[in-house]
Amino acid sequence: MQNLRIPGPTPLPEEVLKALSRQMINHRGPEFKKILVDVTDKLKKLFQTRNDILLLTGSGTGGMEAVIVNTLSPGDKVLSVSNGAFGDRFANIAKRFGAEVVPLKFEWGKPVDPDAVRRALQAEPQVQAVLVTHNETSTGITNDLASISSVVKEFGKLLLVDAISSLGSIDLPVDKWHCDVTVTGSQKGWMAPPGLAMVSVSQEGWQAIAKAKMPRFYWDFTQAKSDADKGQTPWTPAVSVFYALQTGLDIMLAEGLPNIFARHARVAKAARTGVRALGLSTFAEEYCASNTVTAVTAPDGIDIKKVLKTLEEQYQIVLAGGQSRLDGKIFRIGHLGWVNEADIAAVIAALKVVLPQAGFRSTT
Repeated sequence: MQNLRIPGPTPLPEEVLKALSRQMINHRGPEFKKILVDVTDKLKKLFQTRNDILLLTGSGTGGMEAVIVNTLSPGDKVLSVSNGAFGDRFANIAKRFGAEVVPLKFEWGKPVDPDAVRRALQAEPQVQAVLVTHNETSTGITNDLASISSVVKEFGKLLLVDAISSLGSIDLPVDKWHCDVTVTGSQKGWMAPPGLAMVSVSQEGWQAIAKAKMPRFYWDFTQAKSDADKGQTPWTPAVSVFYALQTGLDIMLAEGLPNIFARHARVAKAARTGVRALGLSTFAEEYCASNTVTAVTAPDGIDIKKVLKTLEEQYQIVLAGGQSRLDGKIFRIGHLGWVNEADIAAVIAALKVVLPQAGFRSTT
């Protein structure tokens, strides 16, 4: 079986695969209503929130667009806090719909500095919302969202969070950290296939939605909430993904959030320790390194794309390359969702063989 070690989509447990094979049902009928209500209730526990949860059929990026168009109006000034490709994507979506984006960029490979966020908000008092990516999979960094949120709320701003690759794997207490609108995707830590974006909305978020004037139809949160209250979705949902997500959530709740977070921390440490033992360097420093993806700096003179191809062809291990400006400069090991230490040990063992074949000589 292929060892899929990218930051999403992630491998699926057998129980989830079986759930996917179920026959279709009427998405306007009582059986689907029961599933929608059950999944929503379980997500609230795992989001650590009492806020409304909306389930949208679409990708994580679709969920990011939904967050933007539901909370902002053209011309609204927003602070984009970014230290990677997905932070930049969040900003680009806002720009596309007419927001005035104030960029606050940090070096790729370094975490967001909450004090810099404070200075930016002091300099731009008309900012209405702040865009933050909690876990930046393009660089393997987890930002200090608790501290960032504290600063954002010090200024009374709306906090819009991309938690696509963190929620369900890394601790993110949505209510405690005052996240107003938070989005994640089914294909990440939730042990489900791609196809659903899950969004939590606070009371402050709903107040912003009531005033927002960006165009929206498919992504309309007000419509989604109205239909959810009736046990439906506005448009045809990805029924099979609901089956899978419901089963994945059952597995997660049986394990328990503290154990899930601890497992991801253990597996991430095994990944970082393993690559360093090979003489490689992680792109992120230990104190801010992500527990869902490890970014590894490509050794000088090594064709990392060839290495990744060899891993897949000879060992059925699939890793991710770098994105955007990091293409060819890093590779990434995904370790979120259905993953354990043995999965990572197999990756490290294969790299130990393949890297010297590509000309890498460790100095350790």
